Amino acid sequence: MQGQTFVFFGIVGSGKGTQAGLLVDFLKAKDGKEIVYISPGNEYRKLIESDTFTGSLVESPLSNGALLPGFLTDAIVTNLLISFLTPEKNLIADGYPRAVAQSVSFEEMMKFYQRKNIKVIYIEISKEEAIKRLKLRGRHDDTDEGIGKRFDEYINNVIPAMNYFEGKGNYKIYKINGEQSVEDVHKSIIKSLGF
Repeated sequence: MQGQTFVFFGIVGSGKGTQAGLLVDFLKAKDGKEIVYISPGNEYRKLIESDTFTGSLVESPLSNGALLPGFLTDAIVTNLLISFLTPEKNLIADGYPRAVAQSVSFEEMMKFYQRKNIKVIYIEISKEEAIKRLKLRGRHDDTDEGIGKRFDEYINNVIPAMNYFEGKGNYKIYKINGEQSVEDVHKSIIKSLGF
């Protein structure tokens, strides 16, 4: 039985990382299958801590909310798939793809790995709500300038990256109201996915 594939989209502060984590827990409890969890953001943070030349080049753009080069993100994702993906494992992508070129790459990856019925989960929240949440979170890159940049990047790159999958036979987009409690957002996702 082939594993399922889920892709999370949502503006910074939408709670997509939290929801992806809750889905991981839900799926593990449900079918006990291993899960390949792809989060380029996490991988970039590990890179910075690794004290490598690449890590040193990544640090500044990441803390300024700038988009990192597509080839680097593609390489990180590809590497995780090569290292960990097998047919029966569930796959969850959080924070990738973030640009149309990455959506094209992702589609190629999914074809290569023979993944079918890919579920795209879009957690919708307003800009105001996202700013409010980010101020509470207080990560070092959550400055007004950093947040502003990430919004622009989201509207210009991430939304088109998601819309790329609209109407494609192998992909279905689920829009979820993210302005509910964490628990209710999770319930909405589970219900929408038909679990």
